[in-house]
Amino acid sequence: MLTSFEKVNLAVESLKKGQLIILTDDQNREHEGDLVGLASFASGETINRALSIGRGVLAVPMTKDRAQQLNLAQMTTDNSEKFQTKFTVSVDHVDSTTGVSAYERAYTIKQLANLSSRASDFETPGHVFPLVAEDHGVLSRQGHTEGAVDLAKIAGVPPVAYIIEILAADGTMAREDALNQLADTYHLVQLSIQDLIAYREAHQAFSIQKQATVHLPTAHGDFNLTAYDTKNGQPDLLISSQTVAKDVPLVRLQSECLTGEVFGSLRCECGPQLDAALDMINHEGGAVVYLRQEGRGIGINEKLKSYILQENNYDTFDANVALGHQPDERDYKQAAEILKLAGLTRIKLLTNNPNKMQSLIDYGIEVVAHVPLITGINTINKDYMTTKKEKFNHML
Repeated sequence: MLTSFEKVNLAVESLKKGQLIILTDDQNREHEGDLVGLASFASGETINRALSIGRGVLAVPMTKDRAQQLNLAQMTTDNSEKFQTKFTVSVDHVDSTTGVSAYERAYTIKQLANLSSRASDFETPGHVFPLVAEDHGVLSRQGHTEGAVDLAKIAGVPPVAYIIEILAADGTMAREDALNQLADTYHLVQLSIQDLIAYREAHQAFSIQKQATVHLPTAHGDFNLTAYDTKNGQPDLLISSQTVAKDVPLVRLQSECLTGEVFGSLRCECGPQLDAALDMINHEGGAVVYLRQEGRGIGINEKLKSYILQENNYDTFDANVALGHQPDERDYKQAAEILKLAGLTRIKLLTNNPNKMQSLIDYGIEVVAHVPLITGINTINKDYMTTKKEKFNHML
């Protein structure tokens, strides 16, 4: 049995490929299933497929902000619909002819999701029916409108989707058995509003929010790259292997080092460590959590000031202290949250730093073993490596 996390992730991956999914709501609500697609990936073929399979009303859920950007007024000022569904005036793209074909409706839908499109690019009335979602998605209203927009946000694309109700063969609304049969026939992922609610509520418990995920082919192998909004400027990143670990996944926490990783600085071993970690994780399965904690958490500007002191016989530890910082200001709470959101709660940690291990354990990650990562030692960073061993207690 898949968890709600797994179901949502499976649905999002399908949607990102331009495919349709089935989204169902509660039996005590509309008790129906809708086909859902991402508006950014709408095509004549998928819209025609959705119309053929679903046979209900094709509508386009979007955020309130997007509707306002396009000057889409509500269809009525007195909404008496049972579930307060917020239909706007209908639209066609100005380049449409009749606007009703699957291909012209697909073009209109895709342009509604094009954030460069303006209100003047659409004419009213038309053959496409936009819907406005509540601001907090399924956490404020448990409807297909909100669920579809939430899925677009989770997928990392503009927050516009398209939905169509599914009718049974006899013209009544398709219920559980009919929806299950339809999913099997057309190989469609099924998801419930309740799964989305569970997913959203779980994410609310964390201080970070998962953003976009993309395929990342590299010189070290094929990975997936996911951004996490930490509310601290640049997002932290999860670089996860497409290799599945045979037992316990191997994880590396890598703090950003512009000088070592990008410019190849010999003052540290950060660049070679990242290269080696990606190679090992591609082979064994696991992930690198890439943390924006330059210079042991003091930032690039302060790190360069620390280098000035180090050029005058300070070591890294004493230089940071002389600048008014702690020797190491990094924290791994958000790293632990990323691992939990990714389902990596039992890991082998690729590190020489015992503080990383203990910190992850304190934040609820089971570290079953540590794997040393010794690389990049040279005549220039020899003293730095000695300081890491003697003052930072690294296992070297």
